[in-house]
Amino acid sequence: MTTEHTDPPNLSRANPPTLSRVNPPTLSRPAGFSHAVVATGSRVVFLAGQTALDTDGKVVGDTLPEQFERALTNLLGALHAAGGTPADLARVTVYATDVAAYRTHARELGGIWRRLAGRDYPAMAVVGITRLWDEEALVELDGFAVLG
Repeated sequence: MTTEHTDPPNLSRANPPTLSRVNPPTLSRPAGFSHAVVATGSRVVFLAGQTALDTDGKVVGDTLPEQFERALTNLLGALHAAGGTPADLARVTVYATDVAAYRTHARELGGIWRRLAGRDYPAMAVVGITRLWDEEALVELDGFAVLG
């Protein structure tokens, strides 16, 4: 069964989700992610992989930072449509066609993340891959969120 939402569902925030970031001192200090996220809530939203596609289905942006910003905007747009906010993200996986370029641009990508999603970092991983579905795509993000 497929349900399409054009507006966020009417959700009560009487019992908001709780996402506790866990970063034990026995692990290296995280930069731009949390080692673990303990989530409680009543709904889980699974977010499909998002690349830098525009509304016409064309990849936009020539650089990794440009594509990352569009992919994150798309991911957050899907989350918002499901009734969530960036603070509800529990897990995000980043698939990059060039991990070395991702590391080179890490500071800039972190700035994009903070501007669009804030500083409540989900548990994250960056995975190097050969290519994505759209050959022009350099990065894809997927994840899940827990809503109250």
